[in-house]
Amino acid sequence: MTTPSYLIEPLSLPAGLDAADPDAADPDAAEAGEFVEFMELCDELVLQTWGNLDRSMPVAARLQYWQDTPYSRLRQFFVRVDGRMAGRSWVRFDVQDNLSSALLHVDVLDSFTGRGIGRALLDHAEALAAADGRTILQTFTEHPADFDVAGPDVIQPATGTGALPAGARGVRFAGRAGYRLEQVERFSSLEFPPAADLDALEHDAVARAGDYELLHWTDACPEEYAAGLAVLMSRMSTDAPSGALSYEPETWDVARVRHVEDTWRRAGQSSLVAAARHRATGELAAYTVLQVAADKPWLASQDDTLVAASHRGHRLGMLVKILNLRQLGEGYPAVRRVLTFNAAENRHMLGINLALGFTPAGYDGEWQRTAAAGAAGNWHAD
Repeated sequence: MTTPSYLIEPLSLPAGLDAADPDAADPDAAEAGEFVEFMELCDELVLQTWGNLDRSMPVAARLQYWQDTPYSRLRQFFVRVDGRMAGRSWVRFDVQDNLSSALLHVDVLDSFTGRGIGRALLDHAEALAAADGRTILQTFTEHPADFDVAGPDVIQPATGTGALPAGARGVRFAGRAGYRLEQVERFSSLEFPPAADLDALEHDAVARAGDYELLHWTDACPEEYAAGLAVLMSRMSTDAPSGALSYEPETWDVARVRHVEDTWRRAGQSSLVAAARHRATGELAAYTVLQVAADKPWLASQDDTLVAASHRGHRLGMLVKILNLRQLGEGYPAVRRVLTFNAAENRHMLGINLALGFTPAGYDGEWQRTAAAGAAGNWHAD
Protein backbone atom coordinates (compact mmCIF):
# COMPACT_ATOMS: atom_id res chain seq x y z
CA MET A 1 0.00 0.00 0.00
CA THR A 2 1.27 3.48 -0.86
CA THR A 3 1.26 5.77 2.17
CA PRO A 4 -0.12 9.25 1.38
CA SER A 5 2.39 12.06 1.77
CA TYR A 6 1.98 14.43 4.71
CA LEU A 7 4.15 17.17 6.12
CA ILE A 8 5.30 15.86 9.50
CA GLU A 9 6.35 18.83 11.62
CA PRO A 10 8.48 18.70 14.79
CA LEU A 11 7.22 20.20 18.03
CA SER A 12 9.54 22.70 19.72
CA LEU A 13 9.30 23.26 23.46
CA PRO A 14 8.88 26.92 24.39
CA ALA A 15 10.61 28.64 27.30
CA GLY A 16 7.16 29.65 28.59
CA LEU A 17 3.55 30.21 27.61
CA ASP A 18 2.93 33.80 28.74
CA ALA A 19 2.65 35.28 25.23
CA ALA A 20 1.42 32.25 23.30
CA ASP A 21 0.13 33.14 19.82
CA PRO A 22 0.55 30.70 16.90
CA ASP A 23 0.06 33.53 14.38
CA ALA A 24 2.42 36.04 15.99
CA ALA A 25 5.38 37.47 14.13
CA ASP A 26 7.52 37.03 17.23
CA PRO A 27 9.11 33.55 16.96
CA ASP A 28 8.91 32.91 20.71
CA ALA A 29 5.21 33.76 20.87
CA ALA A 30 4.51 31.66 17.75
CA GLU A 31 6.40 28.70 19.24
CA ALA A 32 4.47 28.96 22.51
CA GLY A 33 1.20 29.26 20.59
CA GLU A 34 1.98 26.15 18.58
CA PHE A 35 2.73 24.32 21.82
CA VAL A 36 -0.66 25.35 23.25
CA GLU A 37 -2.35 24.09 20.07
CA PHE A 38 -0.47 20.81 20.42
CA MET A 39 -1.61 20.46 24.04
CA GLU A 40 -5.20 21.01 22.92
CA LEU A 41 -4.74 18.22 20.39
CA CYS A 42 -3.37 15.94 23.12
CA ASP A 43 -6.37 16.67 25.36
CA GLU A 44 -8.81 16.02 22.51
CA LEU A 45 -7.14 12.67 21.85
CA VAL A 46 -7.48 11.70 25.51
CA LEU A 47 -11.13 12.74 25.53
CA GLN A 48 -11.99 10.71 22.45
CA THR A 49 -10.65 7.56 24.11
CA TRP A 50 -11.61 8.02 27.76
CA GLY A 51 -14.37 10.63 27.86
CA ASN A 52 -12.52 12.61 30.56
CA LEU A 53 -9.12 14.20 31.09
CA ASP A 54 -7.92 12.04 34.00
CA ARG A 55 -5.13 10.64 31.85
CA SER A 56 -4.21 14.01 30.40
CA MET A 57 -0.95 15.51 31.67
CA PRO A 58 -1.15 18.98 33.28
CA VAL A 59 0.58 21.88 31.52
CA ALA A 60 3.48 22.14 33.99
CA ALA A 61 4.11 18.42 33.73
CA ARG A 62 4.20 18.53 29.94
CA LEU A 63 6.70 21.37 29.91
CA GLN A 64 8.92 19.41 32.29
CA TYR A 65 8.55 15.75 31.23
CA TRP A 66 8.95 16.54 27.54
CA GLN A 67 12.44 17.97 28.10
CA ASP A 68 15.56 15.95 27.28
CA THR A 69 17.36 14.59 30.34
CA PRO A 70 20.62 12.76 31.01
CA TYR A 71 18.56 9.56 30.80
CA SER A 72 16.24 9.97 27.81
CA ARG A 73 15.45 11.98 24.67
CA LEU A 74 11.92 12.67 23.44
CA ARG A 75 10.93 13.86 19.96
CA GLN A 76 7.34 14.86 19.13
CA PHE A 77 5.64 15.58 15.81
CA PHE A 78 2.29 16.55 14.34
CA VAL A 79 0.44 16.59 11.05
CA ARG A 80 -1.94 19.33 9.94
CA VAL A 81 -4.91 18.84 7.64
CA ASP A 82 -6.44 22.04 6.25
CA GLY A 83 -4.48 24.01 8.83
CA ARG A 84 -5.63 22.00 11.84
CA MET A 85 -3.50 19.60 13.89
CA ALA A 86 -5.04 16.19 13.15
CA GLY A 87 -2.55 13.67 14.53
CA ARG A 88 0.64 13.39 16.53
CA SER A 89 3.48 11.00 17.20
CA TRP A 90 6.41 10.75 19.55
CA VAL A 91 9.48 8.60 19.97
CA ARG A 92 11.55 8.27 23.14
CA PHE A 93 15.11 7.02 23.33
CA ASP A 94 16.71 5.97 26.60
CA VAL A 95 20.34 7.08 26.61
CA GLN A 96 21.75 5.23 29.61
CA ASP A 97 19.94 1.87 29.51
CA ASN A 98 18.06 -0.07 26.80
CA LEU A 99 20.14 1.43 24.02
CA SER A 100 18.67 -0.95 21.42
CA SER A 101 15.07 0.07 22.15
CA ALA A 102 12.74 2.92 21.29
CA LEU A 103 9.25 3.63 22.64
CA LEU A 104 6.94 5.30 20.15
CA HIS A 105 3.30 6.24 19.89
CA VAL A 106 0.89 7.50 17.23
CA ASP A 107 -2.55 9.09 17.71
CA VAL A 108 -5.01 10.51 15.16
CA LEU A 109 -8.31 12.27 15.77
CA ASP A 110 -11.32 10.13 14.90
CA SER A 111 -12.52 12.63 12.32
CA PHE A 112 -9.25 12.27 10.38
CA THR A 113 -8.77 8.50 10.42
CA GLY A 114 -8.67 6.44 7.25
CA ARG A 115 -6.44 8.90 5.40
CA GLY A 116 -3.06 7.30 6.06
CA ILE A 117 -2.00 9.87 8.67
CA GLY A 118 -1.24 7.23 11.29
CA ARG A 119 0.78 5.16 8.82
CA ALA A 120 2.81 8.19 7.79
CA LEU A 121 3.51 9.15 11.41
CA LEU A 122 4.50 5.61 12.36
CA ASP A 123 6.77 5.19 9.35
CA HIS A 124 8.45 8.47 10.28
CA ALA A 125 8.92 7.46 13.94
CA GLU A 126 10.28 4.05 12.96
CA ALA A 127 12.72 5.67 10.54
CA LEU A 128 14.01 7.90 13.36
CA ALA A 129 14.45 4.85 15.57
CA ALA A 130 16.31 3.00 12.81
CA ALA A 131 18.60 5.99 12.22
CA ASP A 132 19.45 5.90 15.93
CA GLY A 133 20.32 2.20 15.76
CA ARG A 134 17.23 1.08 17.68
CA THR A 135 16.01 -2.35 16.60
CA ILE A 136 13.50 -3.13 19.41
CA LEU A 137 10.41 -1.01 18.81
CA GLN A 138 7.73 -0.74 21.48
CA THR A 139 4.35 0.98 21.53
CA PHE A 140 1.04 0.85 23.37
CA THR A 141 -2.69 1.08 22.76
CA GLU A 142 -5.43 2.23 25.15
CA HIS A 143 -8.85 0.66 25.64
CA PRO A 144 -11.75 1.57 27.97
CA ALA A 145 -13.31 -1.30 29.91
CA ASP A 146 -16.36 -1.50 27.64
CA PHE A 147 -15.76 -4.99 26.25
CA ASP A 148 -16.00 -8.55 27.56
CA VAL A 149 -12.45 -9.56 28.51
CA ALA A 150 -13.59 -13.20 28.55
CA GLY A 151 -15.48 -12.99 25.28
CA PRO A 152 -14.59 -14.54 21.93
CA ASP A 153 -13.59 -11.35 20.12
CA VAL A 154 -10.41 -10.57 22.03
CA ILE A 155 -6.68 -10.88 21.52
CA GLN A 156 -4.37 -12.09 24.29
CA PRO A 157 -0.67 -11.39 24.81
CA ALA A 158 2.09 -13.96 24.86
CA THR A 159 1.69 -14.24 28.64
CA GLY A 160 -1.85 -15.58 28.15
CA THR A 161 -3.10 -13.13 30.80
CA GLY A 162 -5.32 -10.18 30.01
CA ALA A 163 -7.09 -9.32 26.76
CA LEU A 164 -7.88 -6.51 24.34
CA PRO A 165 -10.80 -6.11 21.91
CA ALA A 166 -9.59 -7.65 18.66
CA GLY A 167 -11.62 -5.26 16.52
CA ALA A 168 -10.36 -2.06 18.15
CA ARG A 169 -8.74 0.37 15.73
CA GLY A 170 -5.50 0.54 17.71
CA VAL A 171 -5.23 -3.25 17.89
CA ARG A 172 -5.71 -3.60 14.14
CA PHE A 173 -3.28 -0.74 13.46
CA ALA A 174 -0.52 -2.27 15.61
CA GLY A 175 -1.04 -5.74 14.15
CA ARG A 176 -0.87 -4.54 10.55
CA ALA A 177 2.34 -2.71 11.37
CA GLY A 178 3.97 -5.97 12.49
CA TYR A 179 3.79 -5.44 16.25
CA ARG A 180 3.06 -8.31 18.63
CA LEU A 181 0.98 -7.94 21.80
CA GLU A 182 3.35 -8.86 24.64
CA GLN A 183 1.54 -7.65 27.76
CA VAL A 184 -1.74 -6.18 28.97
CA GLU A 185 -1.89 -3.67 31.80
CA ARG A 186 -5.05 -3.05 33.77
CA PHE A 187 -5.92 0.60 34.35
CA SER A 188 -7.88 0.95 37.61
CA SER A 189 -9.60 3.70 39.55
CA LEU A 190 -10.35 4.14 43.25
CA GLU A 191 -13.05 6.49 44.48
CA PHE A 192 -11.50 8.44 47.36
CA PRO A 193 -11.69 8.25 50.29
CA PRO A 194 -11.89 4.48 49.93
CA ALA A 195 -14.86 2.53 51.23
CA ALA A 196 -12.61 -0.39 52.24
CA ASP A 197 -11.93 -1.00 55.93
CA LEU A 198 -8.28 0.07 55.96
CA ASP A 199 -7.96 -0.64 59.69
CA ALA A 200 -8.93 -4.29 59.20
CA LEU A 201 -6.67 -4.73 56.19
CA GLU A 202 -3.79 -3.12 58.05
CA HIS A 203 -4.33 -5.23 61.18
CA ASP A 204 -4.21 -8.41 59.12
CA ALA A 205 -1.05 -7.33 57.31
CA VAL A 206 0.86 -6.12 60.39
CA ALA A 207 0.80 -9.63 61.82
CA ARG A 208 3.05 -10.76 58.96
CA ALA A 209 5.44 -7.80 59.01
CA GLY A 210 6.96 -7.73 62.47
CA ASP A 211 10.50 -7.59 61.07
CA TYR A 212 9.82 -4.32 59.22
CA GLU A 213 9.17 -0.67 60.05
CA LEU A 214 7.25 1.76 57.87
CA LEU A 215 8.61 5.11 56.68
CA HIS A 216 7.02 8.04 54.91
CA TRP A 217 8.23 11.22 53.24
CA THR A 218 7.02 13.82 50.75
CA ASP A 219 8.95 14.94 47.65
CA ALA A 220 12.53 14.23 48.80
CA CYS A 221 13.87 10.99 50.25
CA PRO A 222 15.84 11.47 53.49
CA GLU A 223 19.56 11.19 52.77
CA GLU A 224 20.01 8.09 54.91
CA TYR A 225 17.56 6.14 52.72
CA ALA A 226 18.44 7.52 49.29
CA ALA A 227 20.94 4.80 48.34
CA GLY A 228 18.45 2.11 49.33
CA LEU A 229 15.72 3.79 47.32
CA ALA A 230 18.03 3.81 44.29
CA VAL A 231 18.41 0.03 44.65
CA LEU A 232 14.64 -0.44 44.74
CA MET A 233 14.11 1.85 41.74
CA SER A 234 16.64 -0.16 39.76
CA ARG A 235 14.74 -3.33 40.64
CA MET A 236 11.59 -1.97 39.00
CA SER A 237 13.28 -2.99 35.74
CA THR A 238 13.97 -6.56 36.91
CA ASP A 239 11.45 -7.50 39.63
CA ALA A 240 8.26 -6.01 38.16
CA PRO A 241 6.38 -8.17 35.59
CA SER A 242 7.11 -7.13 32.01
CA GLY A 243 5.51 -9.93 30.01
CA ALA A 244 7.56 -10.77 26.93
CA LEU A 245 8.77 -7.18 26.48
CA SER A 246 12.52 -6.69 26.12
CA TYR A 247 13.90 -4.59 28.96
CA GLU A 248 17.46 -4.41 30.22
CA PRO A 249 18.26 -3.84 33.91
CA GLU A 250 18.45 -0.13 34.70
CA THR A 251 21.28 1.42 36.69
CA TRP A 252 20.18 3.80 39.45
CA ASP A 253 22.23 5.80 41.93
CA VAL A 254 21.43 8.62 44.33
CA ALA A 255 22.01 11.23 41.61
CA ARG A 256 19.34 9.61 39.43
CA VAL A 257 16.91 9.49 42.38
CA ARG A 258 17.48 13.19 43.02
CA HIS A 259 17.00 13.94 39.33
CA VAL A 260 13.62 12.20 39.33
CA GLU A 261 12.53 13.95 42.51
CA ASP A 262 13.54 17.31 41.05
CA THR A 263 11.63 16.51 37.85
CA TRP A 264 8.50 15.69 39.88
CA ARG A 265 8.80 19.00 41.73
CA ARG A 266 9.36 21.05 38.57
CA ALA A 267 6.34 19.32 37.01
CA GLY A 268 4.15 20.78 39.75
CA GLN A 269 3.60 17.46 41.50
CA SER A 270 3.66 16.58 45.16
CA SER A 271 5.04 13.06 45.63
CA LEU A 272 4.08 10.96 48.62
CA VAL A 273 6.38 8.01 49.27
CA ALA A 274 5.77 5.17 51.72
CA ALA A 275 8.47 2.56 52.29
CA ALA A 276 9.19 -0.50 54.42
CA ARG A 277 12.60 -1.01 56.03
CA HIS A 278 13.93 -4.35 57.21
CA ARG A 279 14.91 -3.85 60.85
CA ALA A 280 17.72 -6.41 60.99
CA THR A 281 19.60 -5.34 57.84
CA GLY A 282 18.44 -1.75 57.39
CA GLU A 283 17.51 -2.52 53.77
CA LEU A 284 14.59 -0.76 52.14
CA ALA A 285 12.33 -3.64 51.20
CA ALA A 286 9.36 -1.93 49.54
CA TYR A 287 8.13 1.45 48.37
CA THR A 288 5.16 3.09 46.70
CA VAL A 289 4.62 6.58 45.25
CA LEU A 290 1.45 8.66 44.90
CA GLN A 291 1.47 11.98 43.07
CA VAL A 292 -0.91 14.92 43.11
CA ALA A 293 -0.59 17.77 40.59
CA ALA A 294 -1.46 21.32 41.60
CA ASP A 295 -3.41 21.65 38.31
CA LYS A 296 -5.57 18.57 39.08
CA PRO A 297 -6.14 18.60 42.87
CA TRP A 298 -9.04 16.11 42.64
CA LEU A 299 -6.83 13.35 41.25
CA ALA A 300 -3.96 11.25 42.58
CA SER A 301 -1.86 9.03 40.33
CA GLN A 302 0.00 5.93 41.39
CA ASP A 303 3.61 5.84 40.26
CA ASP A 304 5.85 2.88 41.15
CA THR A 305 5.04 0.24 43.73
CA LEU A 306 7.59 -2.49 44.39
CA VAL A 307 8.33 -5.11 47.00
CA ALA A 308 11.83 -6.48 46.48
CA ALA A 309 11.71 -10.16 45.56
CA SER A 310 13.74 -11.19 48.62
CA HIS A 311 11.24 -9.50 50.98
CA ARG A 312 7.95 -10.72 49.56
CA GLY A 313 5.41 -12.68 51.59
CA HIS A 314 5.12 -10.20 54.47
CA ARG A 315 2.19 -8.07 53.24
CA LEU A 316 4.50 -5.12 52.71
CA GLY A 317 2.73 -4.07 49.52
CA MET A 318 -0.55 -3.72 51.41
CA LEU A 319 1.07 -1.86 54.29
CA VAL A 320 2.90 0.77 52.23
CA LYS A 321 -0.17 1.39 50.08
CA ILE A 322 -2.41 1.86 53.13
CA LEU A 323 0.10 4.24 54.72
CA ASN A 324 0.26 6.30 51.55
CA LEU A 325 -3.53 6.43 51.21
CA ARG A 326 -3.80 7.65 54.80
CA GLN A 327 -1.21 10.37 54.16
CA LEU A 328 -3.05 11.31 50.97
CA GLY A 329 -6.31 11.75 52.84
CA GLU A 330 -4.70 13.86 55.56
CA GLY A 331 -2.70 16.15 53.31
CA TYR A 332 -4.85 16.39 50.16
CA PRO A 333 -8.55 16.51 51.13
CA ALA A 334 -9.58 17.62 47.61
CA VAL A 335 -8.59 14.25 46.07
CA ARG A 336 -11.61 12.28 44.87
CA ARG A 337 -10.02 9.62 42.70
CA VAL A 338 -6.78 7.58 42.56
CA LEU A 339 -5.53 5.96 39.34
CA THR A 340 -3.15 3.03 39.01
CA PHE A 341 -1.78 0.56 36.45
CA ASN A 342 -0.83 -3.09 36.96
CA ALA A 343 0.40 -5.84 34.69
CA ALA A 344 -2.46 -8.29 34.16
CA GLU A 345 -0.22 -11.14 35.35
CA ASN A 346 0.69 -9.32 38.58
CA ARG A 347 -2.01 -11.15 40.53
CA HIS A 348 -0.60 -10.27 43.94
CA MET A 349 -0.60 -6.50 43.41
CA LEU A 350 -3.96 -6.66 41.65
CA GLY A 351 -5.31 -8.52 44.68
CA ILE A 352 -4.09 -5.75 46.97
CA ASN A 353 -5.69 -3.08 44.81
CA LEU A 354 -9.00 -4.95 44.61
CA ALA A 355 -9.04 -5.27 48.40
CA LEU A 356 -8.46 -1.51 48.67
CA GLY A 357 -11.42 -0.87 46.37
CA PHE A 358 -9.85 -0.24 42.95
CA THR A 359 -12.05 -1.22 40.01
CA PRO A 360 -11.03 -1.74 36.35
CA ALA A 361 -11.40 1.36 34.17
CA GLY A 362 -9.58 0.11 31.08
CA TYR A 363 -6.64 -1.77 29.62
CA ASP A 364 -3.40 -0.81 27.92
CA GLY A 365 -1.81 -3.11 25.36
CA GLU A 366 1.99 -3.21 25.31
CA TRP A 367 3.30 -4.08 21.84
CA GLN A 368 6.74 -4.83 20.44
CA ARG A 369 8.45 -5.73 17.21
CA THR A 370 12.07 -6.33 16.32
CA ALA A 371 13.26 -4.54 13.20
CA ALA A 372 16.35 -5.21 11.13
CA ALA A 373 18.97 -2.51 11.58
CA GLY A 374 18.12 0.42 9.34
CA ALA A 375 14.67 -0.98 8.41
CA ALA A 376 11.34 0.82 8.92
CA GLY A 377 7.77 0.87 7.62
CA ASN A 378 7.19 -2.90 7.55
CA TRP A 379 3.45 -2.81 6.85
CA HIS A 380 1.04 -5.65 6.22
CA ALA A 381 -1.68 -5.17 3.63
CA ASP A 382 -4.99 -3.72 4.87
